[in-house]
Amino acid sequence: MTKIAILASHNGSGFDTLYKNAKELNISIELLISNNSDSNAIQKAKNRDIENYVVNSKTDDNPDAKIYELIKNKDCTFVYLSGYMKKISEEITNSFKVINSHPALLPKYGGKGMYGHYVHEAVIKNNEKVSGCTLHFVNEVYDDGEIILQKQIPVDADDTAISLESKIKELESQTIVEGFKRCLK
Repeated sequence: MTKIAILASHNGSGFDTLYKNAKELNISIELLISNNSDSNAIQKAKNRDIENYVVNSKTDDNPDAKIYELIKNKDCTFVYLSGYMKKISEEITNSFKVINSHPALLPKYGGKGMYGHYVHEAVIKNNEKVSGCTLHFVNEVYDDGEIILQKQIPVDADDTAISLESKIKELESQTIVEGFKRCLK
C-alpha cells in the first residue's frame, strides 16, 4: 500500500477523490496538511480520522521544514496538492513524488495566479474551444512539471466561468484516479 500526504488550502476536492478511491488505488492517506486554519479540508480529515496539521508562518518559523518533517515521519512516497496555494520547497519536490491537478490544459493558463475561477475566466475570455485539466508532477516552477495525464472537454458557446468550472471539476476527479493508477504501477 502506497502512503500519501495531502496538502490543501481550502476545500480539498482532490482529497475527496483520493479518499473515495483509496481502496481501488491501494493507497493510504497518512496525513493532511493545510496552511489555512479555516480550511474545509482540515475538518474533512478530522471527520475521516486522518492525522492533520495547520502549518504556516504563524505556526512555525520554517513551515517548509515542518511540512517536510511531517511527511518524512509518515514515510509517504507521494504528496498530492489538493488546491494548495503555496509554493512547494525544492527539498519536498526532490524528496517525494509531488503531484498537482491543474484546471486547464497546461502549459496554457498555468503559472502564478492561475488557479480556480481565474483559469476558467481566462479560458472564456479568450474564446477557447476546448479546456480540461492536467495532472502533473511538481517541480520548482509553477505548473511546469512533467505531465502525467491531460483530459479535455469542449467549451460550449453558452459556458460561463462557473459552468466550465463545474464541468472541469467532474473531469478532474476522473483524471486524478486514472493518473494515480499510472503513477502507482
